[in-house]
Amino acid sequence: MRSVTKNGVRIFFPQGFLDGTAAEELLSIDDVNRTVKSNPSMILVSLKKVIFFNTNGLEPFIKLFKIARKENHTAVGFCDYDLKKYNTILKFYKDDLMFSLFKTEKIAQLFATNYDNKNINVLLYNEDKSQRTAMAMELHDNGHTPIVAQSEKEFQEKIDSGTFDTIIETTYLGQIEQNVATRVTGNAIIYTVNAFLDAEIGESFNIDYHFHSLNVGFRLFIFDASKVVSMNVHAMNFFSKLASSGAEYNANICFVGMSFEKTQNEFKNTLEDAGIIFFEQMDDILKNKDMLSELGSSSIANIKQKRVINKVMINELPNFVNATVATIEMMTNSTAVKDAIQVNELSIKNTEGMIASSIGFYGDMDGMILLVFPVEIAKKACELLIGESTEDAELILDTLAELVNIVGGKLTTLLSDHDINVNITLPRTYPNVSSLLDIVKGKKGVQVDLSFDDDKFLFFLTR
Repeated sequence: MRSVTKNGVRIFFPQGFLDGTAAEELLSIDDVNRTVKSNPSMILVSLKKVIFFNTNGLEPFIKLFKIARKENHTAVGFCDYDLKKYNTILKFYKDDLMFSLFKTEKIAQLFATNYDNKNINVLLYNEDKSQRTAMAMELHDNGHTPIVAQSEKEFQEKIDSGTFDTIIETTYLGQIEQNVATRVTGNAIIYTVNAFLDAEIGESFNIDYHFHSLNVGFRLFIFDASKVVSMNVHAMNFFSKLASSGAEYNANICFVGMSFEKTQNEFKNTLEDAGIIFFEQMDDILKNKDMLSELGSSSIANIKQKRVINKVMINELPNFVNATVATIEMMTNSTAVKDAIQVNELSIKNTEGMIASSIGFYGDMDGMILLVFPVEIAKKACELLIGESTEDAELILDTLAELVNIVGGKLTTLLSDHDINVNITLPRTYPNVSSLLDIVKGKKGVQVDLSFDDDKFLFFLTR
């Protein structure tokens, strides 16, 4: 199989039909070893001349990607595909997309660290906000100027204006998106359920994710039940127990759009007795800011089990800090300086002008990261991502959440290189530090005080 190296990027060019047999013949173990030993800055597989592929056909390249990532932290991915191939790969690997997808080789080169051409104006759009954020940060770090469209309509308008050098679309950076919850709005996690709810909901619902979301400070969980036909007693019991267990955290569960035409009214009464609140429409809760704030506000929880940070987490502390520092440095064009480190309860000397975010992780190890920011850092992130400065507090908090989501994505990558596999929750944001302190009251962890130029920053790792 033909391959070339351009600007430190190794590119393979398979052709024809890629099934298991053909792919194994194209990419031998010697090819893999030679490629990894040459330590390229990026490895790409061009699909330009591939007529057909299946998962067996792509598997040898996926193995190459995993080895290169683990051995050399090399950026890896596919390029030169049409929309059909792009959607097919996303479908094949939607739960484990550890590699990237670049529409063209030229676009991939923009994300290569040693690309010669700098300061290119790049118009980009992806319907997923986390992807837009991640791409903008990577491009900015590589010396380019990202122009981020926040909607498909805005993207088309910017295309018509023509004030850019190149366009990025149908491109995906691996290990960014978290798909457990539908979305977060106003610090409420919104799950979507549909059809007939029975005992299977207890098996399909990610209870680990839910409880780690509680641990990082989420207090409002909304089930969009507008497409639910009915439920049986097994589903009713599941949601009743979910609400009761959440009461330990002072959490609230709401159902929106649930019809009881084919469900016994006694079920609704039982669920309401368990503390579940029912709304007819999503706007009834999301557009009522006072109610949204009250139901989702953090409060001191009478948690019986206080868990302490362990040796495994202490050993991996450099990875946690490095994932955070790399992201903040990228956003602020500054270098981090470590001021102090201590093992104790969270201590914040000056809360003025500070906002915060928390994100949980679980799997081979579990816990949470708390980040306390000067609001100026979040404003700088906003300016990079939307192209202009803003004083919009809600937009600043949204940007902070995306920033922390990227930290979580980098963390999963660093830990996986050490054979530690974790999942992350969605970030929870705090417009003031006092509500954050309620969440971690009595929790001991590792606190690292950092400075980014004149901006003080606090990192806290706990369980």
